[in-house]
Amino acid sequence: MSVLPLVFTSGWASGINAYAVVLLFGLLGATGVTDEVPAALQRPDVLIVAGVLFLCEAVADKIPYVDSVWDGVHTVIRPIAGAVVAALLAGHDGSLPELAAGAVGGSTALLSHLVKAGARIAVNTSPEPASNIVLSLVEDLGVAGLITFAVFHPVAAAVIAGVLLAGGIALVVLLWSRIRRYLRRRRLRREEKRSAATGGAAAAPR
Repeated sequence: MSVLPLVFTSGWASGINAYAVVLLFGLLGATGVTDEVPAALQRPDVLIVAGVLFLCEAVADKIPYVDSVWDGVHTVIRPIAGAVVAALLAGHDGSLPELAAGAVGGSTALLSHLVKAGARIAVNTSPEPASNIVLSLVEDLGVAGLITFAVFHPVAAAVIAGVLLAGGIALVVLLWSRIRRYLRRRRLRREEKRSAATGGAAAAPR
């Protein structure tokens, strides 16, 4: 129970940027800022991989439409990362608390990931790229700030994460009509391209 607030916050943050969570926890533990971080997250190879993938996400996440493709690929990765980080934070090697922490972290990561992906689809309906860059920077700074804050004030950080998650779900619900129109237009464009390709093939000389 004592680690549950930190688990919940790490799950929320993993759904936004799992690589940043692993990198931040690892650096905070490796530099001696906190003793709460398990040794597995402090390993140099883990930090290097997380750092490289974080840089990849930092670029992909700021490009319109590329960010949605990236989110689609990470629909499985982020919840798994959230569950693994949560289980490591809980410790006790396969015990019931560890499994429960993994379930909390994974499910929270899935919810926050769906909120992030839904918001990005809505933002991509706008033709200019500035909104994607601004939103991505806000997400990165939010994850970094909340994870660091959670190390020292886990309960307060969990409350903030809960408010952000609930607010994000409400926002995506309100934006759903815009998201649905965007998906409909994209489907129509694909159908038009397919029809044009089929028509061109049929009109080709035999």
